Amino acid sequence: MRFAKKAIVASLLAATALPAGAETLRWASAGDALTLDPHSQNEGQTHTIRHQMYDALIIRDVTGAFEASLATDWAPSPSDPNVWVFNLRQGVKFHNGNDFTAEDVVFSYNRAKTETSDMKELLNSITEIRAVDDYTVEMVTDGPNPILPANLTDLFIMDKDWTEENNTVDVQDFEGGEITYATTNVNGTGAYKLVSREPDVKTVMERNDDYWGRDQFPMAYSEIIHTPIQNAATRVAALLSGEINFLQDVPVQDLERVNGSDGLVVKTAPQNRVIFFGMNQGAEDLEADNVDGKNPLADLRVRRAMSMAINRDAIKQVVMRGQSEPAGMIAPPFVNGWTAAMDGESTTDIDGAKALMAEAGYGDGFSIRLDCPNDRYINDEAICQAAVGMLGQIGITVNLDAIPKAQHFPKITDSKTDFYMLGWGVPTYDSEYIFNFLVHGRESSIGTWNGTGFDNDELDAKILSLASNTDLDQRNADIAAIWRVVQDEQLYIPIHHQVLNWAMGDNVGIEVDPENQPMIKHATVK
Repeated sequence: MRFAKKAIVASLLAATALPAGAETLRWASAGDALTLDPHSQNEGQTHTIRHQMYDALIIRDVTGAFEASLATDWAPSPSDPNVWVFNLRQGVKFHNGNDFTAEDVVFSYNRAKTETSDMKELLNSITEIRAVDDYTVEMVTDGPNPILPANLTDLFIMDKDWTEENNTVDVQDFEGGEITYATTNVNGTGAYKLVSREPDVKTVMERNDDYWGRDQFPMAYSEIIHTPIQNAATRVAALLSGEINFLQDVPVQDLERVNGSDGLVVKTAPQNRVIFFGMNQGAEDLEADNVDGKNPLADLRVRRAMSMAINRDAIKQVVMRGQSEPAGMIAPPFVNGWTAAMDGESTTDIDGAKALMAEAGYGDGFSIRLDCPNDRYINDEAICQAAVGMLGQIGITVNLDAIPKAQHFPKITDSKTDFYMLGWGVPTYDSEYIFNFLVHGRESSIGTWNGTGFDNDELDAKILSLASNTDLDQRNADIAAIWRVVQDEQLYIPIHHQVLNWAMGDNVGIEVDPENQPMIKHATVK
């Protein structure tokens, strides 16, 4: 069966391959975009695919620095600290030829603020978005927000007229299983246009020769063919055979083999992402355990014991082949608020963990289901399998359910999991982003990925205050205080910081991006 699947994927790749010398990037990764709707899902690979066809007002380069995109400059208003002014790029066209104006920005941001949008947390501080003229937008915030631009790098701009004409004004309800026109169709201003889309099979894009940045970026590839290949061995086989020339997810066990192959290079860099486990401590009783009438995860001693049972160094050496850094907090080192001291707080202590379990009344252990994706993070299912054995050492019998990310993520956002794996990148490079999604109590417009059930009104107020605190010393002190609560409550079980390994033909010029988001318009052909 596995061989047959490999053969099918190989046939698909071969069928789309162009003659030698054609400027085609044949790109593979472990997973696909969940949707093409720009505001439906806040997920890394989904953003990556959309970044090729849509533009944001602002993006980041591979160093993490801001780069002008549809906005040429931005600054707080000199007359009102609660207003940010964005001057827009003129002469930009959508793929269908429509003009890009401030009206499209106002429309897109208001759309992204609606209930079914997964991007709304990023815009919570904005109370009004207004077009001053065709190429000037003002964003009014509920207090001075010094970091607002950092929230905008994955917020894509849609063509208002096209969206209305195609009855896709409402953001796709992904968790509800809705499919809309915007799910598989694109009309952006980006460097590449959508040619065809077969979800989980193949996405084909062609160069937009009318792109506003045509003379600014290399845009060396006239065509992009993206093929998601979940099976690690199949991905490597496709790379070694030349069926693909860019692999975003190189299996760690194949790094030496790939790097030693003629015509291929591997590029490595730390990723702005942490992998961790979440635990539902808020429910009175759990669905996925064998304890009747109470919730073992509600006991801090149990949560700490579970963290102490995880041997992060073993996962690094055995599962990740050295390609990870053990984590003690769910913030990457890139992020404002990260400290080496907190990142070193996770320790392995089986005897201590057993003692905590006994003290909590679970000396004989219990069983629970662990929900895990199998196509999203590097060796995600293998990490979960390792955790099963480690937790077994302290009497916790873990039943692993590993499924594709498209089915896994709604379990978290819809509160249908008690124990789960999640990875979190921080495109704003600030702890507020983590707190808004993962620490604030779950409400309709904030805390939407907080599957822990943790809810602290005092902490929530402190989190909300971060958006308008212009006293940076006090703001950083508040961030540190929030982190202290997260750490002391063992809200999550941090596992490790991911390391990125991209492989490509030696004539492909792409540099590793810490967000794991290659921008193909920057790529060159050597």
